[in-house]
Amino acid sequence: MLSRLVRVFQIPGTFLLLFGLLVCRAEKAPTEINPGTPTLILDGLGRGTAALDGPWQFHLGDDPAWAKPELDDSAAKGWEQLTADQGWGAQGHDSHAGFGWYRRHIRVNPAPGAPMDFAVLLGEVDDVYEVYWNGVLVGGRGKLPPYPVWYFRPPPHTFGLGEIHSGVLAVRVWKAPLSSFDSGQIGGFEAVPLLGSAPDVAAAKAVGDYQWMRSRQLSFGVLFLYVLVAVLGFAAWLRDRKEWISFWMAAFCFSPAMNAFLGGLRLPIPYPLVVGGEQPMFAIWDISLWFLLLWLLQLRNEGRLVRWVRVAAIVDMAASLLDGLLNLPSLATHWQMQTQIADGVLTALVTVLEVIPILLLIRALVRRRRLGAERWLVAIFACCAEGIELLQTTAEQGERFTHWTWGNKLSAQLFAVNGNAVTAPVVARTLLLLALIYAIYRNSVDSRRRQAEMEQEFRNARELQQVLIPDAFPEIPGFALTSAYKPALEVGGDFFQIIPLENSSTLMILGDVSGKGLKAAMAVSLIVGAMRMIVEYTDSPAEILAGLNRRLHGRLSGGFATAIAVRLDTHGSCVLASAGHLAPFLNQSEFELPGALPLGLSLDATYEETAFQLGVGDHFALYTDGLLEARSHSGELYGFERLEALFATYPNAAQATEAAVKFGQDDDITVLTLTRLATGEEPTAVHSAPTLAPV
Repeated sequence: MLSRLVRVFQIPGTFLLLFGLLVCRAEKAPTEINPGTPTLILDGLGRGTAALDGPWQFHLGDDPAWAKPELDDSAAKGWEQLTADQGWGAQGHDSHAGFGWYRRHIRVNPAPGAPMDFAVLLGEVDDVYEVYWNGVLVGGRGKLPPYPVWYFRPPPHTFGLGEIHSGVLAVRVWKAPLSSFDSGQIGGFEAVPLLGSAPDVAAAKAVGDYQWMRSRQLSFGVLFLYVLVAVLGFAAWLRDRKEWISFWMAAFCFSPAMNAFLGGLRLPIPYPLVVGGEQPMFAIWDISLWFLLLWLLQLRNEGRLVRWVRVAAIVDMAASLLDGLLNLPSLATHWQMQTQIADGVLTALVTVLEVIPILLLIRALVRRRRLGAERWLVAIFACCAEGIELLQTTAEQGERFTHWTWGNKLSAQLFAVNGNAVTAPVVARTLLLLALIYAIYRNSVDSRRRQAEMEQEFRNARELQQVLIPDAFPEIPGFALTSAYKPALEVGGDFFQIIPLENSSTLMILGDVSGKGLKAAMAVSLIVGAMRMIVEYTDSPAEILAGLNRRLHGRLSGGFATAIAVRLDTHGSCVLASAGHLAPFLNQSEFELPGALPLGLSLDATYEETAFQLGVGDHFALYTDGLLEARSHSGELYGFERLEALFATYPNAAQATEAAVKFGQDDDITVLTLTRLATGEEPTAVHSAPTLAPV
């Protein structure tokens, strides 16, 4: 009986034991969430990384419930299958912008002893995305609408998943509206994600970052060259603001350096800011190249051509700025069709302007400019670079409608240097940069040579003026004489002479040639030479001025000269004649003179003489218009009121000149003063003038 009872209970016990084992195995085995969807099984994970390739479940639109692992994502529910190695645009959803979801069912069988902390590495994804594991948000990149933020070509990003066995990896993607140069083949995944232990994924990301850096060594080297030339060019322009060729060279090199900073360094800069900032930088590159060609092809003196280039520069910059503003998120998301049409129109306008270097080259050829080989090389490489840019831009615009592929062929790799791809645009732009550097170097050498020659001419002119206006003057019996000469430039157009006569009288002649600088200084040498010759035949102030007028007529290249001549004796008797010169001051009052034409304007001009007497203590001052027309920083003239107040103090020549210089010298200044001395006082003569620096 007992044995029967044992047998009776033994059978159910065995059954219960087997049932328990089956239940335990079922609980430990991964559960198929959706048997109709393929599951990616990863065996031995934890020793390296695994590519999440193969078919992903995909659905256009947006529903947060699509992150749940229990969701039925089979074809019956409208889900399709796409691969992750290319965008959804290339897999049947051309030009789609907006939301799309990816789902991948994964079963992980870790390697024995492998770390259980897993992570996923996502490469390029267009444009904003969130990553979910079994319905839980583990991270994302950018910000989804209604206020989207997305980045320009961000680097791959890792997301920690923790300890996982089986489940669903879901990626929610939002693609920004396409611009006019997008192909329509993009959207969503552009590279296969990787799954593995956190250290292995971090190592894979480091390897990818290193390969990216290595593949851009050539680009970074050229970029450094651009930055260096930009800094040197800008420094040269700051040193000499007339060196506009240095300014345009700095601008030309600054724009690609700025574009590389915005879009070539994988910085977390929002896409609209990058593209919006790149547009005016491209315009600066074009505009600076145009003006460099105007200089190097010797076309900058053609007024009409320069005006047209300036108009084109304004249009180019305005169109580029507007095109950049079209990338504002509010415009791009709410006015997609309108912004794309405007983008296409503005880009077409800018593209047309890229033919300007070719037109400038044709203009230089028509004018048969005699240019060095380095300048022609710049023009040729500029046309090549702009031609390639023109073809690329034309091919890219509306590519998703025309399906032109020759734009991509122009950007295809020609050859590689240490893993760095070399393309036709890179070659053309690099050759253009090197040609520009060499051409500007040669231009700088030629400029320094011309500057040295000009400085030597000025030095010769100053030496001549030092001979014509000596450091010391003869004393005039009965008078205290002071004189001061202050040219506005290295050399000036003022002149004066004090010539003792045989009858114990003295002749003083002071004048001013129109203009200043080297040309005026040459006219002064002519006047002084003619004056010295005329004085040998007459001491009449009126006859001296008439003789000068006849000799200068038609020889001043359309200019003229004013002059005043005074003959005085030891007793204070004076005779004066003026040729359109400013009236002198007697004490604190302006001396009245009859009107007269300046020298060199009319061959038949005549001049009147005025006689007067200087008493003991009288102060008589002659001056040129540089004293009267001194100009302050605010543009205010020195004027007659200040002049009257100045001469009321009976200044010597140096004091009067210093007052005008301190106010703001704008022209050559010459002052002569005479003070009648009492009987028995010793005459004096004091002269103030710049001396020629030794060579």
